[in-house]
Amino acid sequence: MKRLRPASRRSLISGIICALVVVLLWPGDSAAADSRDPVVIAGGTFGPAFFYEPLAGRLRADDHEVFIFELTNLGTGDIADTARDLAAFAGDVRARTGAEKVDLVGHSQGGLVARQYVKYLGGDSTVDSLVSLGAPHYGTAVANLAAFFGGGDCLGIVACQQMAVGSEFVNALNDGPDTIGAVRYTNLYTALDELVRPVENAALRDGATNVLIQSQCPLRVVAHVGLALDGTVYSGIRDALAGEPVRLNCWAV
Repeated sequence: MKRLRPASRRSLISGIICALVVVLLWPGDSAAADSRDPVVIAGGTFGPAFFYEPLAGRLRADDHEVFIFELTNLGTGDIADTARDLAAFAGDVRARTGAEKVDLVGHSQGGLVARQYVKYLGGDSTVDSLVSLGAPHYGTAVANLAAFFGGGDCLGIVACQQMAVGSEFVNALNDGPDTIGAVRYTNLYTALDELVRPVENAALRDGATNVLIQSQCPLRVVAHVGLALDGTVYSGIRDALAGEPVRLNCWAV
């Protein structure tokens, strides 16, 4: 058997040491997960926190740290007031986790609350990504008719009145650019939404990513409430939070 020359032996040892250093210092998946922003789920009108646990569970399975913000008074009061509570909640999350920014996933009214926070309450510097699920960004004719609540004045429910097409709140929220600063906006919505009409009012302009579920998955049946529970929709949330193009998994459960 040939013996290694001293120079060759030194080269081999150096190579082994370099390989060990790379292995020990390589960040791996856990470090990548640690660098992710915590995710705050902002629920919808009448949506209790526990309703969003399945969505939170999916996110946790993908190594996200998740917190659920239940809308103040279940989203029946002034949306601007609820947005202030969301801003405080997100601030607490950042303090607890040490994160500089959070990601927001807003379902229905939660998407409006999130946009209000970003636009008027400093969220442009503390939010990285905002994903809306069936949010009536430009109002909904259902609120105009108050068909969902059964009364022409929304039964006095302030948030319902504010979500009407052409309301003072909606007009103020959409005054100026739809997108603010470096925040990434993604809007996922469905052609079968019974509460946001017209469904195109769930989309935004000015560089936002808008994905109608049926544009990629024509046979996917998902309505307004189901946006927070559907597997195909979640595949879009996952892509959006990762900053990747949204390519829906049409067969996800």
